Amino acid sequence: MTVTSSTLPATTFPRLTLIALVAFAAITPMALLVAPALAAQLGMELGVGPSQIGTYFFVENGAFSAASLLSLAWLGRANVRVVGVIALAVFIIGNLATPLVLPDYTNLLLIRAFTGFGGGTLMVLSMVSGQDAENPDRVFGYWVVGQLVAGAIGLFLLPHLFAAFGLKSFYYVLGGITLLLSPLYRGFLAPVASEGSKSVAPTNGGFVLLAILAVAAILAFYISIGGVWTFASMAATQAGIANESIGGILAIASLFGIAGAMLATYLGGRSARKAMLILGYAILVLSVVGIAMLKGGTGYIVAVCAFKFAWTFVLPFVIAEVASRDPSGRLVASTTLIIGTGLSLGPLFAGMLLDAAWSLGAVFIAAALCGVLSFVCLFVAPKPQLDAGRG
Repeated sequence: MTVTSSTLPATTFPRLTLIALVAFAAITPMALLVAPALAAQLGMELGVGPSQIGTYFFVENGAFSAASLLSLAWLGRANVRVVGVIALAVFIIGNLATPLVLPDYTNLLLIRAFTGFGGGTLMVLSMVSGQDAENPDRVFGYWVVGQLVAGAIGLFLLPHLFAAFGLKSFYYVLGGITLLLSPLYRGFLAPVASEGSKSVAPTNGGFVLLAILAVAAILAFYISIGGVWTFASMAATQAGIANESIGGILAIASLFGIAGAMLATYLGGRSARKAMLILGYAILVLSVVGIAMLKGGTGYIVAVCAFKFAWTFVLPFVIAEVASRDPSGRLVASTTLIIGTGLSLGPLFAGMLLDAAWSLGAVFIAAALCGVLSFVCLFVAPKPQLDAGRG
């Protein structure tokens, strides 16, 4: 099939496309966005330990990643809206079918792998639809704002939903909301092959090095935040915070995340990207160290709010930096693969280390070091000629 998506110039970036990419980017990674509440409910209702909770997120996000591998084959060949309809069907059916297999842990993993594949495809579509905007920093800022609004609402409501209806309610609600949003698939756009100076690409060797370092930077970033966020509830408990207060605190932290993403959206195109990346990474690493080392409830609240702010503030600049390097969209599609892999490995590694008798503080210090590694990889990556003038 040939791609029939619009090739509108960046200055006429369609509003429907912006709404679609924000909506689907918010709904597909919901398991991560509400990971503290979901992890706690999995442990309580299914009686599973940290390593099994980590495996749950590894499987779902691993399938999320696998969808990105397939996208490298169809991107630029298949009609993105047809792909979107198929992915929506998979994601909706998977979520609505998940409660039918509970409480069987093995079947739960199988159905979540199926569901994750559909979600990963929708995430690829949302990312490549936004990369040709005139100001991708700002578009990806909205992309993150949507995720944070959804996460804050989820963290606030899920404890009440779980108390009344149990784990199955999460999947029914997720499937139902996606069904309501499904008409937005018409906003998906294929990436436009750029002309003129933007078509100048790095040499093959330079592009390979860029790809390797970009992959390492994003993988380390998501391993770090995935491990910390999944076990944020455990850290709150160790800080002496009552269980009934944890959901509200994490929802407040998500509000700080919304503020971070909105600030990134405002600053996108107005400030040097390099300076914003340095600021965001610095706050991120220091906040993770703070969660690991600060004692008491006040210290935890300050650190976790700073963590959520930094995560969502720096992310749009990271994605835009990678997107600016490759007009074909394939590097961005690969980025989705690495995001899913990092989200899979972060909770898995953290759970395994906790089961191996590491303290939670030691696990979070390791996560902070992953953040440092991400920063270094992004800044030593070669810069192609097309981006030479950016800050």
